[in-house]
Amino acid sequence: MTVTLPEGFRAAGVTAGLKSAGRDIALIVNDGPLHAAAATFTSNRVAAAPVLWSAQAVSDGRADAVVLNSGGANACTGPEGFADTHRTAEHAAQALGLSAQDVLVCSTGLIGQRLRMDLLLPGVEAAVAELGEDEGSALAAAEAIRTTDTVAKTAQASGRGFTIGGIAKGAGMLAPGMATMLAVITTDAELDPSTLDAALREAVRVSFDRADSDGCMSTNDTVVAMASGAHPEAGAHDEEEFRAALTEVCRDLAAQLIADAEGAAHEIAITTIGAATEEQAETAGRAVARSNLFKTAIFGGDPNWGRILAAVGTTDVEFDPSTIDVAVNGVWICRAGGIGEDRSGVDLSERRVEVTIDLKSGEAEATILTNDLTHDYVHENSAYST
Repeated sequence: MTVTLPEGFRAAGVTAGLKSAGRDIALIVNDGPLHAAAATFTSNRVAAAPVLWSAQAVSDGRADAVVLNSGGANACTGPEGFADTHRTAEHAAQALGLSAQDVLVCSTGLIGQRLRMDLLLPGVEAAVAELGEDEGSALAAAEAIRTTDTVAKTAQASGRGFTIGGIAKGAGMLAPGMATMLAVITTDAELDPSTLDAALREAVRVSFDRADSDGCMSTNDTVVAMASGAHPEAGAHDEEEFRAALTEVCRDLAAQLIADAEGAAHEIAITTIGAATEEQAETAGRAVARSNLFKTAIFGGDPNWGRILAAVGTTDVEFDPSTIDVAVNGVWICRAGGIGEDRSGVDLSERRVEVTIDLKSGEAEATILTNDLTHDYVHENSAYST
């Protein structure tokens, strides 16, 4: 049931006609008794109108509802686009009996086009009418935020005093500053806004921020978390257990985004070990994840470790080129910066690929998730707006 699995939440997903087919408006409502909220947003300086609105609205640590639409990003639309976002929040608030300042808005789709408000606003009303606590309502919401996604993304976790549910969308334009990507996470834990915010930011840091499909940062990335405090044992949760569960939900959703990346034939986990710091491990892995030479090699079934070393060498991380080791799917094909085990032993026939880079400079490590670069990715994105 994902976002409606925690107590105190209702959801809906409806068809308004914003895109050529399928559901395109989702609504998630927190009925309380608590209305704690936190969110992280794209760090792209060209931020979409919904990002600007929602960042302002959630700054007081409260959100009663989130309206999400696919079929249009409402990015680079000027003051008129921001006014459209404001109208959306006001329309939803009026229908729900809320304050517009407590309604967050998220959009995804093509950049540089105004939304059809004559379709969106009636769609919001339809979503209000369809709100439900059942699994079907939650899945409808997950379906409604899809663009080029081939499947809906959902995750859940639970522990004493809390349940967590989440939905996400994203298949392209996935790169940190949060890995276009939207996610809504609900929990019935009893949390104050500052505690929720801290837990969300740490979870995002090691999950969505490490999903790097194509190196392209979206204008619309948003992760929203809402807490209702409606669990029967609200207040009984262990904070560390909750943080771990929230992080696992975010990691699960981030992995699903990479698994459904546009045109991908391989899902690649790049783990850098032996780094001086976690940040340096992340930097090294990200350099490899953004190497088109590496990504095309994996697509072609070629364990070209030279391309991995070349990518790491462009960074300022601490390592000695004469001691670095690299493994692909468990075969250490590079040893001490040179030829290692026979590369013919690397099997790249399966979809999952594991790359390990040992910098031998410390004890820190980090994993970046990415995918290969294929003909299908180029074809899909060459014709995206036409």
